[in-house]
Amino acid sequence: MAKAVYLHIPFCEHICYYCDFNKVFLKNQPVDEYLDALEREIELTLKQFPTDRIETIFIGGGTPTALNEAQMARLMDMVRRHLLPLASDDLEYSVEANPNFVSAEKLDTMKRGGVNRVSFGVQTFDDGGLERIGRTHRADDVFQTVQEASKRFDNISIDLMFGLPEQTLEQIDRDLELALQLPIQHVSSYSLILEPHTVFAIQERKGKLRLPGEDTEVAMYLKVMETLERHGLSQYEISNYSVEGRESRHNQVYWRNEEYYGFGAGAHSYLNGERRANIAPIPHYIKAEGLPVKNVTKLETVEQMEEELFLGLRMRCGVSVETFLDKYGLSLESVFGHVIDDLVKKELVERTGTHVRLTESGLPLANEAFAAFIGEAKVDTMHS
Repeated sequence: MAKAVYLHIPFCEHICYYCDFNKVFLKNQPVDEYLDALEREIELTLKQFPTDRIETIFIGGGTPTALNEAQMARLMDMVRRHLLPLASDDLEYSVEANPNFVSAEKLDTMKRGGVNRVSFGVQTFDDGGLERIGRTHRADDVFQTVQEASKRFDNISIDLMFGLPEQTLEQIDRDLELALQLPIQHVSSYSLILEPHTVFAIQERKGKLRLPGEDTEVAMYLKVMETLERHGLSQYEISNYSVEGRESRHNQVYWRNEEYYGFGAGAHSYLNGERRANIAPIPHYIKAEGLPVKNVTKLETVEQMEEELFLGLRMRCGVSVETFLDKYGLSLESVFGHVIDDLVKKELVERTGTHVRLTESGLPLANEAFAAFIGEAKVDTMHS
């Protein structure tokens, strides 16, 4: 039974050069009709896939804060009527925000609506770097907005990126120094990935994108890890750091391979062992009769086991031997022992007695470890 909810708001004031999420320019979009369709989907889904408790809500995008104040109030009201009655007492309720599109009024609306965590897409504090990646805010906006948010929220996260065009290790140092001056409890730090059909992918094909080399990117990753750890933000997942007790509970649902609702155009759900993908084009999503689902994939047990490993290994604690046995009725060793042995020899993973997890040296090479489990499950054994 799903206990986490993701809501997708696919509107942006500007499209960043690296982004491949389902999003559109806000101008002239049928935002109110979209919110109508979103509410309809929530109602229909909860009837078909009921739950007795919701523990996390995450509103992402796009840019949720691109909504005007009336639309934001409408969204908050929708959540209050349909989802908050099911919420646990310790609900984690997050909204993604852009540093230059969040008025004090919108922050107040979010606070009144029950939001208790805000995540800002900062990416870098270098104004030239922000311009190069197509962001519209500047470093001053970040300081102003995060300070304003901290008057209302005591759980604030920022996103930082590394491996950006023309970025240097010195700039990463400076980004971290400025980030640590902010009243924040959480940092997500990601390397740039060139997604197909983005502006950056096109520039790279034309030879017009100057990116740091692989060695520099690894050095940037290690610099982020070491600096944030030293300043009391512990790494609990490959790309995420927090003060104690402020880990993103919503994202841990994904990494633990647990079920969740995904509402909105192009959103994904995991319900009753099925991965469900919604219709992505907004006009088609709005016009959908019944649930706006484009495709449903029923996962075989073997596929679920593989996902358990390559998602769970993202967390620093790793994959729980006991949880694996409880979920699948087979021991982790009987299914993947041969893969784990090989990765232990390569010093990419280690056994702790209760978990299998990435080693320190395995962190920068995590994708190699994840890939090793694909197609390697042995489930013809009867013992566990």
